[in-house]
Amino acid sequence: MISKAIRLARVGSGSELAAALFVALGFPCIMLAAIIPNLWFFAAATAATYLADRYLHHCGSYLVNRLAAVRAGLSIRFLVRQLLLILLLSRMGYGGQPLFYVTVACLLAFYGLQAPQSAMVTLIRLRRKLPVVTRNIDLSAVRIADAPPQRLMNRPAEKMLHLDIFSMVGVLAAVETGTFGIAYAGLALTLALAGIYLAALLPYVRPSRLVPPETKVLNAVGDWLDEYRPTVALYFSGSKDSAYQVNMWLETMAQLGGRPLILLRERGLVSQLATTSVPVLCVPGGVHLMNLNLSTVRVALYAANVGKNIHLLRVPTMKHVFIGHGDSDKLASVNPFSKVYDEVWTAGRAGRDRYALADVGVRDEDIAEVGRPQLAAIEPWTGAPKNPIPTVLYAPTWEGWDDNPGNTSLLLAGENIVRRLLDAEQPIRLLYKPHPFTGTRSREAKAVHLRITALIEQAAAKRAADPRWAQQASSLQGEHAGARAEMARIEAQLAALAAGGRTARDEAELSRDSLADPAREAETAKLKNEWNAAYWRSLGWWEHKVITGAQMRLYDCFNESDAMVSDISSVVSDFIASGKPYAVTDSAELGAEEFRRQNTAVRAAVILSNAATELDALLSAVVDENADTLADARRELKAYLLGPDEPTSIVRFDAAVAALSAKSEARNAGVAKSLGETVSG
Repeated sequence: MISKAIRLARVGSGSELAAALFVALGFPCIMLAAIIPNLWFFAAATAATYLADRYLHHCGSYLVNRLAAVRAGLSIRFLVRQLLLILLLSRMGYGGQPLFYVTVACLLAFYGLQAPQSAMVTLIRLRRKLPVVTRNIDLSAVRIADAPPQRLMNRPAEKMLHLDIFSMVGVLAAVETGTFGIAYAGLALTLALAGIYLAALLPYVRPSRLVPPETKVLNAVGDWLDEYRPTVALYFSGSKDSAYQVNMWLETMAQLGGRPLILLRERGLVSQLATTSVPVLCVPGGVHLMNLNLSTVRVALYAANVGKNIHLLRVPTMKHVFIGHGDSDKLASVNPFSKVYDEVWTAGRAGRDRYALADVGVRDEDIAEVGRPQLAAIEPWTGAPKNPIPTVLYAPTWEGWDDNPGNTSLLLAGENIVRRLLDAEQPIRLLYKPHPFTGTRSREAKAVHLRITALIEQAAAKRAADPRWAQQASSLQGEHAGARAEMARIEAQLAALAAGGRTARDEAELSRDSLADPAREAETAKLKNEWNAAYWRSLGWWEHKVITGAQMRLYDCFNESDAMVSDISSVVSDFIASGKPYAVTDSAELGAEEFRRQNTAVRAAVILSNAATELDALLSAVVDENADTLADARRELKAYLLGPDEPTSIVRFDAAVAALSAKSEARNAGVAKSLGETVSG
């Protein structure tokens, strides 16, 4: 019942649900206590709402936004508490006494001080917002002052409003003790601290502490572009949750010849970007982007088909290439929009054939097979489990934008897959890594994900209590503790590298100070690899685990596992690079033969029904080489999907960029010649 209530309230935990109930029930209790009147009942209910409110804001609860939508936002809740305090004073017979009038006057004055505080914070934020956000770009030509301290700008409304606690405590204490001086001291302290807050903000609204005019910033960016002269650009637009789609290409961009540039369109993406020394230029405004001088860019690479691509596609002096963010048999991999690009790059022959079969207007001569440079990090299978028991990765994709049952195994088969793996006759270790978008569109998918998470956590707890596994845990306790200590050390080093020695910075200051540092990038990559290795050492090789978030990378899960269960997505195509056994669920129940015909990536897979009864074949293939009847098929499919191992993918990718750059140069030269002949003629 509690779990159902948590889902219905759209909260993340029981404690969050309890805090929401305290807020919902606390205010009626405060009102009742003021009417009765009962001082201690009033004080207890008020304290409960303060604490619950603070907790909901601290955990970023969805309910906080919902309260604001129904006119019960943060300011209103504080104002209601103050009005009920006035009501309490009136009901307790203080209506005609100085305490009553002083309290009313001071609370009104405090309310009045909130307006200039809010105005100053808003002004600072607006006037410190650059028209662009940059990383690794020298903006020294633009004078950008230091940002205000985070303690002033982080959740300022909440900090200001909570200053009324001193007034609340002082007045209640005065009523209880009869010493009015306590109330006056509390009220004075509230007003004094509010005044100090305003005074602390005041220096940062001076013109010298704000950013220069928009035109000056854009001119500085234009001057940098003229000096850097980028030749290849990776263009991306999307929500911050889609940042993984651009992050997967950062290392590839850093390895390219020429002068690469990352072009982003949404501010929220910049904070989600992984560490890179490649220049990053985020231009939210379409007009600003179209006015930038990008004439030196010869090749523009697109990782997603989105509407904002048109802002760069309109530039004829560069060649436009769709590279996508994964290679799969999903319809997105043959989007008819792809024909607007000069070329479409696929991993292997399978991508070329996919477009031919789809017949969406992409010509065969406009397709280049360049491999998947990101897959270099995937370790090949040795032919046997790396630990005493096999590790199986379940990595379902998300529910998609429609209700096609073939989108994901999660809805119809997810719980069956997990139960059968957890209850397998021969014990296995289960890793569950859902897609980052899981549950974003479908509440049912979110609910299934939560149930699967609960199943795995229960199984992990049961295994931890089992004497056999407990003995293993005891024997490796020192090693695990050492790995956790190493993780903590690495996290501290990563935090220091990310902060660059400072933590209280805003977007403008980060753009000013974030210059290219290849050594820092290399050190960060090294530390992240060490962290990932330590993470796996900190776990028991028998320990079931739910893995979410971006910190633990998907390819690390590939390397840790001996087999995988997934859906039709790029995850399957990428996993095939490992050569390990895998299974794919026919969630739409097409039948094994038709499922293989429609989806290239499952030709070497164990096909699962929604009941997942075929999982035994996958587990047998992992532990018994003779039972692995699909090994040869996997090798053939790898070459078909991903191309040859030699030359390496990054070499092929770089060569494709160079070849298309030459075509762009030839086109521009030809146009210039034609225009010259026209003018002279």
